[in-house]
Amino acid sequence: MNIRKELEKRILVIDGAMGTMIQRHKLTEEDYRGERFKNWPSDVKGNNDLLNITQPDIIKGIHKLYLQAGADIIETNTFSSTVIAMADYDMQALAYELNVAAAKCARNAVNEFVAENPGTAPKFVAGAIGPLNKTLSLSPDVNNPGFRAVTFDEVVAAYYEQIKGLVDGGVDVLLIETIFDTLNAKGAIFAAKKYFRDHNQAELPIMISGTITDASGRTLSGQTLEAFYTSVMHAKPLSVGLNCALGAAEMRSHIEELSQIASCFTSAYPNAGLPNAMGEYDEQPHETAHFIEEWANQGFVNIVGGCCGTTPDHIKHIADNVRKIVPRPLPVLETAM
Repeated sequence: MNIRKELEKRILVIDGAMGTMIQRHKLTEEDYRGERFKNWPSDVKGNNDLLNITQPDIIKGIHKLYLQAGADIIETNTFSSTVIAMADYDMQALAYELNVAAAKCARNAVNEFVAENPGTAPKFVAGAIGPLNKTLSLSPDVNNPGFRAVTFDEVVAAYYEQIKGLVDGGVDVLLIETIFDTLNAKGAIFAAKKYFRDHNQAELPIMISGTITDASGRTLSGQTLEAFYTSVMHAKPLSVGLNCALGAAEMRSHIEELSQIASCFTSAYPNAGLPNAMGEYDEQPHETAHFIEEWANQGFVNIVGGCCGTTPDHIKHIADNVRKIVPRPLPVLETAM
């Protein structure tokens, strides 16, 4: 199965929100702990990645709902599965195991779906690599702008371990996503290249997805979209895109810009609109799908899907709306010094 060949033929659909679907299960602290962690010294409720180990059937079930809705790319439930992020729960030692378990949940869901639906188009597992809860470009101390809570080498080591777990678990693609700090992303890119070089393996394709955090059109670390793309294009990614932070209506101009400057495939998976005062997402599936269908018709995108607040219903509407639309052709861009 070659994801690049599929992208040349059709627009691929990536899945929707994992956290939104986990919330529907109304899990308790005991559900999160399971038998293995029932005596863990700190609270673990909210550690969604831990469910890869304690409630794998729930995670696999969510993956299958997205596959049934029409998703072509399933993201592993590993947004926070690094030693750095797991420190919040004193679970740093579990990072590698969480990634292996998550990749197997997603792979098992795909295998079961394909077995139940013979002749279906190829489905892919993307190893989700989140942005970390510490940033290399910004100081967490307002009184000390030069202070950093983490070093580049620590970031690389954390991502290296995560990538090892994802690859060992059997992912098809690496997805460095929700990037608000490009230097963190560069740590992930470097870790991926180093991992495949160290293990003398063919590189898995890398998808890169940044996030524009406000109306200024910049990432949190201050880059414009063009600057962000220029900073990561050396990775020769399979795709570059945007996700999270904004709804589709607010993301449109940025996706249009990206489609004109990117020499690789482009991706877009927005939130279900902007959150309301209660932090909930109100945008209905047909509304999100309408925005994304327009992007597809304009030739802006190769990969589409949903982020926060989106559900299998959203993904079904998106998949139905873009199914017959020709994907964005890769532009021939002149290089200028």
